Amino acid sequence: MADPHAHPSGGPTTPGPDALPLGHSYAHLPESFHARVAPTPVAAPRLIRLNRELSHELGLHPEVLESPEGIQVLAGNRVPAHADPVAMAYGGHQFGTWVPQLGDGRAILLGEVVDRSGVRRDLQLKGAGPTPFSRRGDGRSSIGPVVREYLASEAMAALGIRTTRALAALSTGEEVARQRREPGGILVRVATSHVRVGTFEYFAGRRDVASVRRLADYVLDRHYPHLVEAEEPYRKLLEEVAVRTAELVASWLLVGFIHGVMNTDNTSVVGETLDYGPFGFLDPYRPGEVYSSIDRHGRYAYEQQPRIAQWNLARLAEALLPLIHEEEEEAVEGARQALGLFEERLEEVYRRGLLRKVGLLEVRDDHMNLAQDLLARMAEGGADMTRTFRELSHLSATDSREDGPVRRLFHDPEAFDGWAVLWRERLAAEGREEGERKAAMRSVNPAYVLRNHLAQWAVDAAVERLDFGPMEELLEVLSRPFEEQPGREPYARPPRQEERVTRTFCGT
Repeated sequence: MADPHAHPSGGPTTPGPDALPLGHSYAHLPESFHARVAPTPVAAPRLIRLNRELSHELGLHPEVLESPEGIQVLAGNRVPAHADPVAMAYGGHQFGTWVPQLGDGRAILLGEVVDRSGVRRDLQLKGAGPTPFSRRGDGRSSIGPVVREYLASEAMAALGIRTTRALAALSTGEEVARQRREPGGILVRVATSHVRVGTFEYFAGRRDVASVRRLADYVLDRHYPHLVEAEEPYRKLLEEVAVRTAELVASWLLVGFIHGVMNTDNTSVVGETLDYGPFGFLDPYRPGEVYSSIDRHGRYAYEQQPRIAQWNLARLAEALLPLIHEEEEEAVEGARQALGLFEERLEEVYRRGLLRKVGLLEVRDDHMNLAQDLLARMAEGGADMTRTFRELSHLSATDSREDGPVRRLFHDPEAFDGWAVLWRERLAAEGREEGERKAAMRSVNPAYVLRNHLAQWAVDAAVERLDFGPMEELLEVLSRPFEEQPGREPYARPPRQEERVTRTFCGT
């Protein structure tokens, strides 16, 4: 059979954007799962940035996506021939309050691509225009949230944290009305899945057990095929989601990340960080820190994230109960046992991760107490989380004369001194080679995170001047968070008092 992409001269050609290799497993689900809707064209789309590395990973051609025709596709002005765009339906608990219908109000699932590892991944346009779920919204996005999510998702990926990814960011040539007129933007998002706990709740809230089963079977088949033939597949599904969510939340805690709006409709069933709205990274280590402007009661504070994640999983368990067992008592017990894995896995990953951050290998209670004592002293002393652990990575196991950079991070430097004496005793007892220990600590303690004031700097430049230079500079720095980058020390330092950002906002 002739190669359909063959050049007339006999050489291969690159398929155009109309031939994007899109699949549509979610669009093939019943109509109650989604609404078919095409993106609304924009006036003058311009590509701000294409993630060329991710494009290659997805088996796509960057030069095609960067072409005038490719930009039209990424902006939603041109729907590829094989696309079947849909807005996904879901409900959810928002700040603990049940909302029976939410859905993609400004996002459209263009289709799915199979990446070079054989994983099917969603391709979604955010800010692509109104859908049946828009609830009087315009379905658009300002350029600010596009820049924030692009930066956040790529920074998290570089930290090794499971997350959705950003394939492209575009400006639209139009303005959107928010608190003021702002330039519009579109984010092209890639996710292993956009199915949420709220997707299951949507059907469970309607007592539509058949659709809950259909959705569970879809998630099993696509994301957890190794469980399809299990003896209790729906209970095993709950266990798997619980474990992956525990691993995700532990990874957030270890780098000081606050999601900001952990509603059930923002909780992925594959354990990926989903929906970067009012997120933030801790500057001073404050367990009760809240940056989100809409989280007025601290429901989603940094230290509350494990509890909320477990609460969200309990809502998933409620939706799955009729599938877990036909007898309610048996179903509840099965769900309880499955949810118990969350705490076990969270503690295991967090304990091991925290001890690695302080350079200790043996997972022991006394080691954990020492590490937690450091956190308590950091909280009391106003020490910056990222810098404290990074500077600790450089310290000698035997000589305290170079402790100055860490000591100065504490209001009372002697608070660190007392801790460091015990820390060095533990290091000596383990007898680890110094160079190996320091390198291992630097590999888990980033020098650079997307600090709130840096993200705001990039957003302000984009919104006020359509200047994406700060965004590019940050992406370069954050792509290598564990490496020392001479000349880029300003990106590693804590914010000055006048630079601090204490409130972050949802981009809707």
